[in-house]
Amino acid sequence: MIIELLRSDEGKTLEFKQDLSSPRNLLKTLVAFANTAGGKIIIGVKDRTRQAIGVDNPLDEEERLCNLIADSISPRLVPNVEMTTVDGKTLLIVEVFLSNSRPHYLRSEGEQVGVYVRLGSTNRQADPELIAELRRSVEGVSFDEMPMPELSIDDLDISAAQETFGADRTLNEQSLLTLKLLVRHQNKVVPTKGGVLLFGRQRNQYFSDAWIQCGRFFGTEKIDIFDHSDIDVSLPHAVDEVMLFLKKHAYRSADLSEVRRKDVWSIPLGILREVIINAIVHSDYSQRGAPIRVVFLDDRIEVESLGILLPGLTIEEIKQGTSRIRNPVIARIFKELHLIEQWGTGVRRIFAEAQEQGLREPKIEEIGLRLRFTIYLAAPHVIQSNVRKTKLKAQVEAQVEAQVEARILQACTERPLSSAEVAATLGHKKLSGNVRKALPALRDARLLEYTIPDKPNSRLQKYRLTALGREKLRQLAGEKK
Repeated sequence: MIIELLRSDEGKTLEFKQDLSSPRNLLKTLVAFANTAGGKIIIGVKDRTRQAIGVDNPLDEEERLCNLIADSISPRLVPNVEMTTVDGKTLLIVEVFLSNSRPHYLRSEGEQVGVYVRLGSTNRQADPELIAELRRSVEGVSFDEMPMPELSIDDLDISAAQETFGADRTLNEQSLLTLKLLVRHQNKVVPTKGGVLLFGRQRNQYFSDAWIQCGRFFGTEKIDIFDHSDIDVSLPHAVDEVMLFLKKHAYRSADLSEVRRKDVWSIPLGILREVIINAIVHSDYSQRGAPIRVVFLDDRIEVESLGILLPGLTIEEIKQGTSRIRNPVIARIFKELHLIEQWGTGVRRIFAEAQEQGLREPKIEEIGLRLRFTIYLAAPHVIQSNVRKTKLKAQVEAQVEAQVEARILQACTERPLSSAEVAATLGHKKLSGNVRKALPALRDARLLEYTIPDKPNSRLQKYRLTALGREKLRQLAGEKK
């Protein structure tokens, strides 16, 4: 056991110390272990060479260490301290488990600034939002289940939520309570934080970072940006919007079989969709500072979300399928909308599909207070010359326009819609450029028609699907099979 540990690298649950000459750093590590996922410190080992040099007077050092821990850390922390021998050298092994009394902190720094968490092989000072998250994790309270008592049911866009669910579910006050978009609080019904994050009329007013920033960069470094998009639609609709951005900068296989009529893209769309959903569902929306980021580089695509892993979880565990839900309200809605297929299988499926497609193993990292998921591409996607870029951009824009038009036709299948209703169905708060351009194009193609043809500027004007439009939808559905 000890030999295997000495062969391991320092990480989230392991650290080596040569001696107790710098006790403050050791104490910070113990605090971080207790707050994050537990871990072991092995004392009497050279950090870099892993050579066992032993501890002089191990019994005295053990007593000194226990006194330091008792005097320096609050709430009280009682680790396991053991002695073991390697090559005639005595080592001290200090083991800390994830604590149910977290957050622990260094008394000399106080409970506001003395809290640390473990990120990789380093200790990171926790900010107030993360400290609150540590407390909630002990109490079993999720951030997105918490009430927003200053708001009312009118602060949720129920019509937008109903359009998102479609005919699958009728939303009334009781169903909103069941889904925990609403909660009873002090004799009144108020939205939850999850409800506002998903369907709030003024979501950005309360959660300014609940959007997604997409960027396509030249080369393999995040220095020179080629294209970007800020996606600020409802969280369920954001998935498709991010995928549209990624498709915009990918391409379809040239050897596509005419018989199969199946799109084959140059980037692993299924894997990326799973990663994006994972980021939206598990992001820590209590944190402030930056949105979810999707970065498309020549050799890889990175997806970063706010928040480190939940206490008790390690990267190795989630790769093996261990799963805990940070945002149960958001996760429940995504499950109801069939955006999540089965609990706890997403990350494991990502790694399995990457292996099946012959891709380099995806990488998960805790960087700062963010989680980064990197998907490596099968072949480089180098942005071409200016002439090629212009042509490619036109092709991509045509693809995006076709996809938007298809979504509009699908939206009008049940009933005629106004332009504002079309935009809302597609997840936009107002008419976007793509929708504004697509509506007249569809009418010119006789796929849509006005409900009041004699008064094109009427405020009651709506768009109705024509017989030709329905035939077009049938053709599109046939092509997808």
